[in-house]
Amino acid sequence: MKVLFAGGGTAGHINPALAIAGYLREREPDVEILYIGAKGGMEERLVPAAGYPFKSITISGFQRKLSWENLKKNAKTVVRMFTSSQEARKILEAFRPDVCVGTGGYVSGPVIRDAIKMGIPSVIHEQNAYPGVTNKALSRHATRTMLAVADAQRHLDPKARCVLTGNPVRQEVIRARRAAARKKLGLDERPLILSFGGSLGARKINEAVADLLVWSARSDKFQHIHAYGQWGKWFPDLLKEKGLDVAGHPNIDVREYINDMPDCLAAADLVICRAGAITLSELQAQGRASILIPSPNVAENHQYHNAMALVNRGAAAILEEKDLSGEALCQKVEELFNNPDTIPTFAANAKKMAILDANERIYHIIKEIVK
Repeated sequence: MKVLFAGGGTAGHINPALAIAGYLREREPDVEILYIGAKGGMEERLVPAAGYPFKSITISGFQRKLSWENLKKNAKTVVRMFTSSQEARKILEAFRPDVCVGTGGYVSGPVIRDAIKMGIPSVIHEQNAYPGVTNKALSRHATRTMLAVADAQRHLDPKARCVLTGNPVRQEVIRARRAAARKKLGLDERPLILSFGGSLGARKINEAVADLLVWSARSDKFQHIHAYGQWGKWFPDLLKEKGLDVAGHPNIDVREYINDMPDCLAAADLVICRAGAITLSELQAQGRASILIPSPNVAENHQYHNAMALVNRGAAAILEEKDLSGEALCQKVEELFNNPDTIPTFAANAKKMAILDANERIYHIIKEIVK
């Protein structure tokens, strides 16, 4: 069986493709896999590092803010729409896949579109509750449109053949257990708050969490792990400016990056984070209560829709960035812990939303199509 993947631009599009590819390789050791990504995109580094053959095409996305510089960039993008299609077709003709899998990002557009025109069975996977532009356009003609969140279907073409699969979640996250994780992290019986704004960090989240840590340190009622990210190296100095010496509070763990996320998620009672699709799927897999702070700087404001999919099911609270402050975050945390039923209810409802066999579902769809 030959399977071609296309997707990129962000880890949210790349990691699901790699997860599906890895599972296919486990189930079908003889499978031939090829990945097409954008020249210069992060997939150019991540895919070969994961051990998969990689081909690139030259493609770019449209700039939405009006400026003379962006108009020039958009003119280039129009030209690349035609040239990238020709590049994609050559790769498709040479590889001759049995099925193509698109996981979003502008690079998947010309690849999956040309595959469909060539009569190659093609499926797309949408990770978010609000579909991206590329997947919206492709869903009408794709053989199957695989959804991580059922809410996404109402934003797609009525002719889209949708099936709910969930997002692939790392097995390390699924298998992590609370008691073992808390022991490994050296935690006591106090509730654990876990907060992070992504690997790069998020300034507004860091600033609000700094106030939360100062507030929390007055009573040391909570344990807290916070990751400030690559762009937040100023965070420890901010805590000092606010009069908080972390060394005097062993219950507070401040670090740049969380390398042991499966254990931290399993150990946590409340998670404060963005609302990226894979992060939310991991929260659901572990059944964790959360305060979600959607990034306002993403396409179609999709993180807000992701967050609301949980909020509307009583599985999380939302605090939009425009309303975020240290005071607002402290009030929200206090409110949740002062109501003894809220956090367990959020956690239980999040767990109900979990789809732990996403890879298996996707595998069977691919096998059914290839027949």
